[in-house]
Amino acid sequence: MSRNVFKIITVTLLAGSLAQAALSVPAFAGGRISFNLAPDNAEDAGLFSTGLRVYSLYRGLKDADIQQVGRGNAAGIAQAGRGNLGFIRQRGHGHSATLRQNGNNNAYGIFQYGRNAETDVVQDGDNGSGATFSYGW
Repeated sequence: MSRNVFKIITVTLLAGSLAQAALSVPAFAGGRISFNLAPDNAEDAGLFSTGLRVYSLYRGLKDADIQQVGRGNAAGIAQAGRGNLGFIRQRGHGHSATLRQNGNNNAYGIFQYGRNAETDVVQDGDNGSGATFSYGW
């Protein structure tokens, strides 16, 4: 029985010392979460593209548009082909985003919020669509 008591005391002291060491380490102050929406068949891609194009009509966007609210943000869009639609929306500080569209009739939207989110998208081919939503802290 004294052997079990010794084990319990040893484990308790070890756990207490590890907990103290863990509390003295500074917390990681930044990070980000991001998710991509990319239809996997032509019918869904067409529907998603239509939704992005309706959004662009509602917002008065043409071909390519970048809107940034905050400071220290960077963004760029390059398009090669016809009928492409691309837009980047950044709200917050320190964001970075690029969108390259190679082909025809592609549609893509990048939305970044918070701070220090990074997104780089290359869209090759024809009739593709998708969106990326990112939040950084």
